[in-house]
Amino acid sequence: VIYDMAPPLSVHQLLSAKIHGYLARYIEKKGGSCIPFFAPIGVQLDKDDKTIVEPDILIVCDRNQITRRGIYGAPDFVIEILSESTKKKDSYLKLMKYQNAGVREYWLVDPEKKKVIVYDFEQEEIPKIYGFDTQVPVGIFGGECKVDFAEIYEEIRFIYEREEKLNEGDSTESPSF
Repeated sequence: VIYDMAPPLSVHQLLSAKIHGYLARYIEKKGGSCIPFFAPIGVQLDKDDKTIVEPDILIVCDRNQITRRGIYGAPDFVIEILSESTKKKDSYLKLMKYQNAGVREYWLVDPEKKKVIVYDFEQEEIPKIYGFDTQVPVGIFGGECKVDFAEIYEEIRFIYEREEKLNEGDSTESPSF
């Protein structure tokens, strides 16, 4: 099944860039073999032509999985940033696909509810839910790497504030597309 998806919102893109930055800086500092990626990049999840996904953010620690065309096999870590058009697929269909394929950790970032849902498939207690007011530990790195959502939220808060203003009836600030 091929899904036609709407383009991501600005908050989605900013979250993606900021989260990827935390992960990339940590990996670079540690000098590990893992490589962080961000969309668009194809992941041939089950090593066949039938299950190709495009996660928002992913980390691959086995460099043999990285080909010129994309990623061949399950990444170690995947993040999907939820939107109205992807929420159901990301929360149910992709959750099962990622878990069954061998992804070690899966995060759902919900910009609307300002929550991060963490599925650490290597641990028994799943999921854990965090707010945008905290640091979220990355399980595949033993919790040593943390993504500071409080700091990220401070940097993107202006988008939420503008939206709140618009919802209150002040439509002078936003151009229509």
